[in-house]
Amino acid sequence: MRTLVSLSILALCLSACGTLPASRGTPYLPPGVYGVYQDNDIGAINQSAWAFGSPANTRGNPIDAAKAVVALEYLSGELRENPRWFSMDESIKLRMGQARDQLRAVLGIRPGTPSQLVVNTLLALSLDLQTANGPAAGKVLASPIFAYPPQQTMQILANLPYVQEANLATARAQEQSFPVGGNRG
Repeated sequence: MRTLVSLSILALCLSACGTLPASRGTPYLPPGVYGVYQDNDIGAINQSAWAFGSPANTRGNPIDAAKAVVALEYLSGELRENPRWFSMDESIKLRMGQARDQLRAVLGIRPGTPSQLVVNTLLALSLDLQTANGPAAGKVLASPIFAYPPQQTMQILANLPYVQEANLATARAQEQSFPVGGNRG
């Protein structure tokens, strides 16, 4: 009986760490986009902090750049809406949204495009690039969410410029996810 109770409590605790369902402000990510299991949060924080730390980290790698942009789209809503992150500094959450908007401008993503559409498009592009499916990647890049021609968008992803707001927001989110004292918050 104790084992059953213990397993039930463990299951509840693990489910609390998972991603909440998509909302208007937070797009849905399939499990495992940024690691294993259903927890994309920490993986998205780590991916984006690494990618936006220096342009050299994603230079020549549009797949990692696209995944970093997806992470920023996701985190700008997830950190605000998921109770898991209630203790995170509000300025980080605000800066994450500002960084998302700046990255959208850099990539030529049309203003007002829903986050879920941006995420779906960039995840499809990442998959097409990983599988070397050039024609499919070209179709994704020709999507109406992009204001720039496909070749220009691909050049930007292959040589993502330094965006200070993205660097600062993601680095601070990473610091608060893994504080020196060991307690998140």
